[in-house]
Amino acid sequence: MHKTTHLRHVLELNLAMLFISTSGALGRYIELPVPVTIGIRALFAAILLFLYCRWRKISFSIERKDLLSILFTGVLMGLHWITYFYALRLSNVAIGMLSLFTYPVITALLEPLLLKTKFDRSHLFLGALVLIGVYFLLPEMDVENSVTQAVILGILSALFYALRNLILKAKVSTYNGSVLMWYQLVVIFIFLLPTFYFYELSQIKEQWEFLLILAFLTTAVGHTLFLQSFKQFSITTASIISSMQPIYGIILGIIFLGEIPALNTFIGGGLILCSVVVESIRSYRST
Repeated sequence: MHKTTHLRHVLELNLAMLFISTSGALGRYIELPVPVTIGIRALFAAILLFLYCRWRKISFSIERKDLLSILFTGVLMGLHWITYFYALRLSNVAIGMLSLFTYPVITALLEPLLLKTKFDRSHLFLGALVLIGVYFLLPEMDVENSVTQAVILGILSALFYALRNLILKAKVSTYNGSVLMWYQLVVIFIFLLPTFYFYELSQIKEQWEFLLILAFLTTAVGHTLFLQSFKQFSITTASIISSMQPIYGIILGIIFLGEIPALNTFIGGGLILCSVVVESIRSYRST
């Protein structure tokens, strides 16, 4: 890959992270029950991606041998979103997003096992920096503490996200990223549709514009760009570079919600940013 082209791909991946990072502020701001928020997010985004794919004449055809695994990634994505949004509700944008970013560590451990790629010790070291950063987020190891619960849910969300990304890594070379994302969104909406009967839905009309932003900018555009990046980077490299996401998210939280992180949160974020810069330089020099 030419270095100029590689730099463009790095910038595109960072743009995807900026769009996806809006989920933190929106997840905190939208007051609907989490399953309803995620369900509507999936519905709106699925409609938008369907129209986009029809406009671009992109085929929705999936080979039977791949269909089950792709649908399963929809379940993983739904679990990732739900646990992540509950983590946001229990803490703040900084805690929720940074705890999620244990997923590069999980990815680095699982990728050689699941995708039979070469084991890279440096990825474990960089992932460890992210993990140490998360350590600074914990006020105490007490499961009754809401912040601790948020970190636990964030790590669980990270596991679901890492597994989803690893499974899709083998599919992005065959199928369009928008189509893969559309199938996942349909699965999420179908699974969450029954929960609509158990919650009050009157607030939807008051927050529809924020749900639309969550569906379009965060989901349809951001996650599709992220999936497309799997064609240019290893899943672990993409994961570590994407650790810019909580940095963007924290900035958005400060601007729109007035959530100023504590000093230990800045330390954790600094370690995460360090791992991003190092991995970006390594991946650039190796091209």
